[in-house]
Amino acid sequence: MKKYYDAVIVGCGVAGCFAALHLPQEADILMITKADTEDSDSFLAQGGICVLKNEDDYDAFYEDTMHAGHYENTPESVDIMIRSSRNVINQLIAWDVDFRRDENGELCYTKEGAHSTNRILFHDDVTGKEITSKLLAQVKKLPNVTLLAHTEMCDILSCKNVCEGVLIRDEEGKLIPVYARDVIWACGGIGGIYDNSTNFPHLTGDALAIAIHRNIALKNVNYVQIHPTTLYSQKKGRRFLISESVRGEGAVLLDKNGERFTDELQPRDVVSREIHRQMEKDHTKHVWLSLKTIPLDVKERFPNIYQKCLEEGYDITKEPIPVVPAQHYFMGGVKVDSNSETTMDHLYATGETSCNGVHGANRLASNSLLESLVFAERAAKKMAAEWTAEGLTENADRKETATEPKEDEWKLLAKRYDIRKEDYQNMEEYAERCKESIWDAIRKEDEYESNHKNTKCG
Repeated sequence: MKKYYDAVIVGCGVAGCFAALHLPQEADILMITKADTEDSDSFLAQGGICVLKNEDDYDAFYEDTMHAGHYENTPESVDIMIRSSRNVINQLIAWDVDFRRDENGELCYTKEGAHSTNRILFHDDVTGKEITSKLLAQVKKLPNVTLLAHTEMCDILSCKNVCEGVLIRDEEGKLIPVYARDVIWACGGIGGIYDNSTNFPHLTGDALAIAIHRNIALKNVNYVQIHPTTLYSQKKGRRFLISESVRGEGAVLLDKNGERFTDELQPRDVVSREIHRQMEKDHTKHVWLSLKTIPLDVKERFPNIYQKCLEEGYDITKEPIPVVPAQHYFMGGVKVDSNSETTMDHLYATGETSCNGVHGANRLASNSLLESLVFAERAAKKMAAEWTAEGLTENADRKETATEPKEDEWKLLAKRYDIRKEDYQNMEEYAERCKESIWDAIRKEDEYESNHKNTKCG
């Protein structure tokens, strides 16, 4: 690891990888991830990725996205995402992403809740894993990218509203300042601050906590999506998602008497509320989801879900499974523009970390992977254009190896960046402070909306 880079990318899910793949190959890039490289929520995405099938579908795709988001979406962002979708899909296919095709070799499209037509590409029920693993493999081939796992961002180096790098804790626990022309936050959502979530527990909104500390604008921080169907369990830990595509293919929700009680293809927040109402009515801790109504071979269509349910004692080909809503996705985040730029110079945010307004108050199913890819590419291209304008030149300092700061350097860090070593000595206390700052922001936004009777997601 060096002390100076052209770019530091925090996170190696689809957003981080796609950004890295669109930056100039002469650039010196550091990518860090808090856990293993495969432990991003991008790997967990099951259902698929939306795409504009043809120009005739534009109006419907736009309306479906806006309707699901309660019309709180940013129109420009929605338009950019939809119109960029086919180009993104073509790039993924060029990088060997294997989407399901029919016997004639044509792409297959499926449907999920709140979609008016089939426009979702998929790879069995592990689409996120298929896309992310292929992108990560491409990134690992790049000689200009250094990828470090188990390396945590503790803070950013910011002065006068300019981001100049990141403070990281390496795998050995050393605190190291790393300087960069630009920083991209692509470090996921906030599921780790919830007791019940489909997210990896280490995704605790680190960028949000730093943004709050460094006075970087946030947006819609209380817009948290609850997924209607996760496999009910009394065990602690991450909840296993039962993809929306299951209901898109024809699965139905049942009450304790085995009776269907709602339209399963409504937006996620609506279905979640209906499930909670039914649980209260039935005095149960879950409802049931039957896949026997699906007119396909569910073992072949949903092999991952079939195997996981079997491990938990349920055969989806023979019996319904218990499901319950759980925290799933964060529509809010660090406020960014259409090029993923934050309100701090030289700092970008993309993927679930950011909020460009695409999702409004409730994300439309299978828009997450697409949105992450589209706006990660835009961030990389904006950075590359600025580098070209400035003149990307070799800097001898980049050849230096980063080492733990000496005592006099800590004095400089404190003076210029308000960073003090003692603030990060006890990481449990530090993590708890970060978590509480996010909850405070959510509560304040909830209180504001309650007083002003605004709409928010359920």
